[in-house]
Amino acid sequence: MYDVVVIGAGPVGENVADRIVRGGLTVAVVERELVGGECSYWACMPTKALLRSSAALQAARRLPGAREAVTGDLDAAAVLRRRDAFASNWTDDGQVAWLESAGITLYRGQGRITSERVVEVTLDGSTTTLTARHAVVVATGSSALLPDITGLREAVPWTSREAAAAQEVPARLAVIGGGVVASEMATAFTSLGSTVTMLARDGVLHLAEPFAGELVTQSLRQAGASVRTGAEVASVSRDSDGVVHLTLTDGERIDADELLVAIGRTPNTQDIGLDSIGLKPGSWLTVDDTLRVVDAGGWLYAAGDVNRRALLTHQGKYQARAVGDVIVARAEGAPVEDGRWGRHAATADERAVPQVVFTDPEVASVGLTAAAAQAAGLRVRVVDYDLAAVAGSALHADGYQGHARMVVDEDRHVLVGFTLVGPDVAELLHAATIAVVGEVPLDRLWHAVPAYPTVSEVWLRLLEAYGR
Repeated sequence: MYDVVVIGAGPVGENVADRIVRGGLTVAVVERELVGGECSYWACMPTKALLRSSAALQAARRLPGAREAVTGDLDAAAVLRRRDAFASNWTDDGQVAWLESAGITLYRGQGRITSERVVEVTLDGSTTTLTARHAVVVATGSSALLPDITGLREAVPWTSREAAAAQEVPARLAVIGGGVVASEMATAFTSLGSTVTMLARDGVLHLAEPFAGELVTQSLRQAGASVRTGAEVASVSRDSDGVVHLTLTDGERIDADELLVAIGRTPNTQDIGLDSIGLKPGSWLTVDDTLRVVDAGGWLYAAGDVNRRALLTHQGKYQARAVGDVIVARAEGAPVEDGRWGRHAATADERAVPQVVFTDPEVASVGLTAAAAQAAGLRVRVVDYDLAAVAGSALHADGYQGHARMVVDEDRHVLVGFTLVGPDVAELLHAATIAVVGEVPLDRLWHAVPAYPTVSEVWLRLLEAYGR
């Protein structure tokens, strides 16, 4: 028997378990695949490794002096080898060693809830029963969603996993989707030499500020990719030579050597025993602000993608810290701080989620878009500034192109949203995150003087445009 059982040993499950142990309780984690999860082997780390070499090359080519020192194009094989290293060559020995050092017990196999606080683990025909004194945490993440397109599954398309782990660069790559994964992988494979056709029915990065998708689309096209907004696929087939044939709803046909489908995610809850406790298998798990599953008796928690609050690794880790700490507090009868911004509440999931899209240019955002803020009933003012007009941007790269926007809650005079698009803007994001989370009044932000000449000077320019 353990105090807590965690199903899923990805970054979220690992962090939940770590907080549990640090709080003095015992914990077991159950993992059916690789310890370390999606982020370590098929998402964050390998995909950013695929993108980084191209970003460095483009940065050099934008600077006279450095440009002349660069000869040739990317070495695709070298990029893939570096990617392999960041994915630990798809072995989890290091992650398993960390679990052991942290005092966390690992059970390999499929974990299924069979009754209140009881989890059965099956592996190769054998079954182990684990009982939790206090709580069970579901941290099983999500998988790529495949739409109901005629012939799609039979054509064996790539999902984000196959794209992140590809051992060869296809000559022609078709991408269905226009979101973060689709945009990043279109960027990566275009830079690696693929002829990319991106079929973005709803547009590129349509959930971001409109200028973000516009600038990324422009950049992809300049790099040689074909970006087809509004395009919708009616059917897919793969012939005996391995060529994929896509037929669009308007009758047009597109051929490719590989097809990546990146239109969304689905929760990994199909086979974890939800039906045994009255919940629907395959569903997202609805939680309260302390990540406790609603209508599940108070002992079941869900953290990370599986609760659909914010499908980002860093946000899942944030949830993991909150849920681990609240389980310890409840087990010990200590006070629970579940109010807004309390230690045991995942408040940032509501309106303060930071995200970076590692395209060229990068898109960095936190909080609400202007449209989302207005839809939430806020009285907002939107302030825009051309990032290329900042002195630090001109120094950073010749021909720098970018844009910045802040969304201000006019009733409280605080930021509720901030978006930056441009080369290397990712490292500017945390300042905006602090301003949004801290609800720093604009009058006080005037006293946060940006160093000159840096791209961060955009803060001063935005405040000047807003007026005091």
